[in-house]
Amino acid sequence: MMRRMLGAVMSLWFVCPALAGSLDAKAVNDATRPEKAPAADKASAAVTKLQILLDRAQFSPGQIDGKFGENAQKALKAFAEQNGLGIDKTIAPELWDKLSAASEGPVIVDYKLADADVKGPFLKKLPAKLEDMKSLEALSYTSPLEGLSEKFHMSEELVKALNPGKAFDKVGETIVVANVPARRELPRVARIEIDKAHATLKAYEGSGRLVAFYPASIGSPDRPTPTGTLKVTGTNEQPTYHYNPDYKFKSVKSKKPFEIKPGPNNPVGSYWIGLSAQGYGIHGTAEPDRVSKSASHGCVRLTNWDARVLGENVKRGTPVVFLDAPTESSSKQRGETAGKRAANSSSN
Repeated sequence: MMRRMLGAVMSLWFVCPALAGSLDAKAVNDATRPEKAPAADKASAAVTKLQILLDRAQFSPGQIDGKFGENAQKALKAFAEQNGLGIDKTIAPELWDKLSAASEGPVIVDYKLADADVKGPFLKKLPAKLEDMKSLEALSYTSPLEGLSEKFHMSEELVKALNPGKAFDKVGETIVVANVPARRELPRVARIEIDKAHATLKAYEGSGRLVAFYPASIGSPDRPTPTGTLKVTGTNEQPTYHYNPDYKFKSVKSKKPFEIKPGPNNPVGSYWIGLSAQGYGIHGTAEPDRVSKSASHGCVRLTNWDARVLGENVKRGTPVVFLDAPTESSSKQRGETAGKRAANSSSN
């Protein structure tokens, strides 16, 4: 929440010193495979391109920030496993080539700001406590920059770094953004698998082929994520958040139930996938930068855009399997199976 509040009062054209001058559209589009293991704490053109390619291939790195952090590494590993390729600290040439061939077109493109991007309404301040949100008419974005960042799956810092001197509240201003699709389709999802130990969500089609991967925030000590297999009961775009006093969240003092209006900064984000256990679901978040890096209140939390893609491509009754502690042998077996599927696919 603090990141959102700070973003609302910071100048829209401020550039993070750690990124300033280090990136531009041409550098990202022309980037080639990094020969050394990329840094996890510093943005680069090559990793920005890598993250966008992963996003377009349905292997989400979460928020695109240009850094080779945990979520980007998870997504790359899942893509490698699906294609029967090995992975280590460096990015092998065949892995980079396979990923590059999975989609066409530049990874960074021009975008002209429209009236819908800047008209709002925007929140002046996003409350940190749930009880302080219930009086708001909508849980909107706090600034045009926040909305643009989410629209293109990017961190605000990366958007600013790629667009020095640009005003993000001016209709007609042209900026550069990640070239990611606004809507996308998946093959019919037959099973969802949630790995609690590694904080990931995988979607499989009927043949058992992995078709999508997402980093996820899963469970917390006071409200753990379910165990076993549940089913999808329905989906809801722009959900209203319902607080139940039985949840007994430590940060909430209210003894009565209350509701929080819809919006991208709603506690469950802008998309909800209901599960067959009361109060549990797969949903979005107001803090995409914290996905898989912090615990949830028991539900499975994705970025808003990842929750939407999954929700729009899943049917009621789809099984959702929660894995508590996958063994090394089972992980190896899944990797070998993915390799065989990739080999069979390439031979057909």
